[in-house]
This record gives sequence, C-alpha cells and structure tokens, in this order.
Amino acid sequence: MILQRLLGRGPKKRPGVISPGQVAYAVGDIHGRLDLLDAILELIQADAARHADLRRHLIFLGDYVDRGPESRGVVDRLLQDPLPDFETIRLMGNHEQALLAFLDGESDGGDWLAFGGLETLMSYGVPLRRMPRGEAAVLDLRLSLAAALPQSHVKFFRECDLLCGIGDYVFVHAGVRPGIALESQAPIDLMWIRDDFLRAKVAVPGKVVVHGHTICDLPQDRDYRVNIDTGAFASSRLTALVLRGNERRFISTLDGIS
Repeated sequence: MILQRLLGRGPKKRPGVISPGQVAYAVGDIHGRLDLLDAILELIQADAARHADLRRHLIFLGDYVDRGPESRGVVDRLLQDPLPDFETIRLMGNHEQALLAFLDGESDGGDWLAFGGLETLMSYGVPLRRMPRGEAAVLDLRLSLAAALPQSHVKFFRECDLLCGIGDYVFVHAGVRPGIALESQAPIDLMWIRDDFLRAKVAVPGKVVVHGHTICDLPQDRDYRVNIDTGAFASSRLTALVLRGNERRFISTLDGIS
C-alpha cells in the first residue's frame, strides 16, 4: 500500500471537508411535494439527534414549485423556519426564476407553464382552462397570479440566494461555469447550466459542488460534484446529502437514514 502511494497508484484522499463540530444537510429539488418535504425533515431531525454537532446547516437547493401538487404548501413550510435549531439557507432554482420572470413581465410564461407552472397555478387557486394566447390573455393570467400569490411568498422567491459555501463545499441549484471564479459566475448559469458543468471533472478547483437540477435515479457522487436531484415529484425519492467532517452520505424518503 505504501509503495502504491509512493508510485501514485494508491487510494486518493476524498476531496471535501467541513470544520469539526459542524454538519450540513443539503436537500434536493422538492417540486411541490410537501409530503416528501415533511418526511425528509423528520429524517434529518432524527439523524441530527444522534450527534452532538455544535452548528447545523440546512441548505435547500431550489425548485420548490412546479410539477408536484402542493407548491404553495412547500413555500409555506419553508417560511416557517422548518428546523428551528438549524441555520437555513434557501437557494433559487430555475423554476422560481421562471415564475418570477412571468410575474415581472419578462416572459409570456409559455415555457414555464409547459414545464410545471400549471401545477403551481392550481396550488394557488388560479384557474386556467387553456394556455393563454395573445397579449391580453397573458396579461390577465399574470394579474391573476399576482393577486393570488401572498406577498410573503413573492418576498421568499426574490430573497433566495444563488449560492453558498461551507468548508470545501459550494452549494448551488444547477452548477457553475467551469473556469470562472465563483464571485464572477453569471446568475443564469447558477440556475440553468447543465452540459458544460456536468462534463467538467473539476468545475471549481479545490471545491466540491453540490447541486440539483439534473434528474438522476440515485444521488451521484462524482468526487468534485454531488448531484442530489432524484426526481422527487415523480419518483417519491427526495434526497438529502449529509456532510460531517470528511464524511459524505445520503438520506432519502425511500431509503431512510443510512
């Protein structure tokens, strides 16, 4: 084993560590599944109770709305400080960005409605018999949504962070643009990037990027990036990543605590 290490062929040290006494739980894309959000919070609380951590972080990676049936209920729950003993960070996903773009008149909402916005409208009690055609219909729908959205929810969406860092980890919804410093990343990439990021072996030197956005059957640990979007709205598998020291493991609503 020693000879292998000297020759560079031995097992490599796994990248990523957070300070002793801290723990970070990162939760993947929820997409309107309030039932799964409640379930993962119970699992996280049970896991945390087994340890004497001095500081606990709870990071939500975005995509709280669309696709699932209870977008409004998910936002209500996240506004309630879901686990009071944790420092909570809420990141913005591309679905929140698409909702705001429609609300602010920056888009006609066609794409947003097609990839999950219809379910969000229903959860807020906004009736829609057919896709809006023409400027008048789009404006009417926009005004109806604005009237139905509680101001606390609009404030929630607008105040979501784009990324955060804890120890050697960077948390973001979609990923980062490889070769660009974190402080220079474009917001659109943080919420929407896919292929260029996924193809990069090391997107941010010295950092492990934790993300969602791209659905996988099971969480993916690629050493320098960890994907925890397990398609909860359809699979009923909502995944959380647990980081403690140099340990990485997963909790899910289908598998429980490992």
